[in-house]
Amino acid sequence: MNLKDTLFAAWQYPVPHHLLSRLMGKLTHCRNKWVKLTYMKLIIRRFGVNVAEAVEQDLNKYEHFNAFFTRALQPSARPIVAAANKLACPVDGRVSQMGFIEDGHIIQAKGHRYSLTTLLGGKDDWSKQFIDGEFATLYLSPKDYHRIHMPIDGELKEMRHIPGRLFSVNPKTVRTVPGLFARNERVVCFFDTSIGPVVMVLVGAIFVASIETVWQGVVSPPTHREIQSNRYGDGMLEVKLKKGEEMGRFNMGSTVIVLFGKERMKWLDGLGADSSVTMGQELGTML
Repeated sequence: MNLKDTLFAAWQYPVPHHLLSRLMGKLTHCRNKWVKLTYMKLIIRRFGVNVAEAVEQDLNKYEHFNAFFTRALQPSARPIVAAANKLACPVDGRVSQMGFIEDGHIIQAKGHRYSLTTLLGGKDDWSKQFIDGEFATLYLSPKDYHRIHMPIDGELKEMRHIPGRLFSVNPKTVRTVPGLFARNERVVCFFDTSIGPVVMVLVGAIFVASIETVWQGVVSPPTHREIQSNRYGDGMLEVKLKKGEEMGRFNMGSTVIVLFGKERMKWLDGLGADSSVTMGQELGTML
């Protein structure tokens, strides 16, 4: 932690996170041609967005900035690792941290760890299944593709919408704010798979106008005071998704945390903190 990081994080504590995010949502859904095109071109220049990968490359055809931000890509742009025993990376981005879940805690950054149980929204059978397991925290920057895909075939068993703050999730804040991912608003998706339970945590952040899933649509906003939990299967709505299928999206950038049980998978050799990743590439091998 350094003074620059501390100052960057300090201004975020007193500001109204959710109000700012709602205002950003209105801006990113503005249909005024001048507003939406100005915003698109600014992001393309500032972050080097590769528009040539998109299905729709004509900026004028996007109804608003958010439609561009969550644009679909040509299938050839993100091939899904084909081998049945390989896990696919769920998003474009950068590995923030990855490794073992030790003593019920996950590494956030050097000098910072946070509780697995708190991240998942409470002490229950789900949390127990990931003790001594593996995790990867994947950060999406504004230039990245913002749809989230399945790393493995899975059946959804439960989804929790957990209220919280909306601190930025960029590296400066991650290095500074204790327990950030377990403090921010998040959507936790519990899947049953061929290698046991797998969890995908979609973490909200300041200026992330909303989080969506393919089975429910917009999950956030609204934000609730209490944890909202929905169960699936066993006579209720069934949600079964194949490896590489879209499962959700961020309306503006954020972070995905993927959890695996103990000795259920092995990470791809050479993959580690600060590695760049693309959706569909090999993430690891199922055991």
